[in-house]
Amino acid sequence: MNVHDSFRTTQVGSWPRSRTMLKALRGYQKKTISREEFTKVAEEEIRRTVSLQEQAGLDILVDGEHRRESFYAFITDKVAGSQLMSLAEMLDFVEDKAEFEEMLRTMDMPASAVKNPTCTGKLSRREPLALEDLHFLRTLTDKAVKITLPGPYLLTRSMWVGALTRQAYTSPEEMADDIVRMLREELIDLRDAGCDFVQFDEPVLTEVVMSEECDRRTFM
Repeated sequence: MNVHDSFRTTQVGSWPRSRTMLKALRGYQKKTISREEFTKVAEEEIRRTVSLQEQAGLDILVDGEHRRESFYAFITDKVAGSQLMSLAEMLDFVEDKAEFEEMLRTMDMPASAVKNPTCTGKLSRREPLALEDLHFLRTLTDKAVKITLPGPYLLTRSMWVGALTRQAYTSPEEMADDIVRMLREELIDLRDAGCDFVQFDEPVLTEVVMSEECDRRTFM
């Protein structure tokens, strides 16, 4: 058997952003450019990303997540009951302020620069999370493609802020049921649209194995 037949190559999902892409992202965040203008720049970056993967001979291609502010914060544009908040904005709502402030002091960037999707009501999809990404990616390549999504454990850990979330849910477990339901709906939509692979990212699961502090707040 050919080695190439045994091991299929792909990329983790996100792709380094060019200066042009970063400038467009900052403009979109500051509302100095429209979503349409931002999307136009992002689609050019996606074309470049796909071309580079094809030149490298990868088997399963990704779009580089250029449309997303971060690999999981983007869901607030798509999910009812969620709000994108900076860590500085969340300080008034966290349960253990001393621990939270200590975490902020150890970070490598200002708390105002880190945005976190926060549950503020009942969660449901206003629109598909990544179906549009899949449709555009399909127009660029005949190779197998992969769509990446944040996993349910990550979203449950990061979105629960008791003072805000208890208005809609009595516990993180109850909220997690709706998160799993949303992701399952998305998975079915992607499958039915012909997506070859769906990857659920769960970087926080490393804490289950490598840390005794799994109950502390998690922000990516």
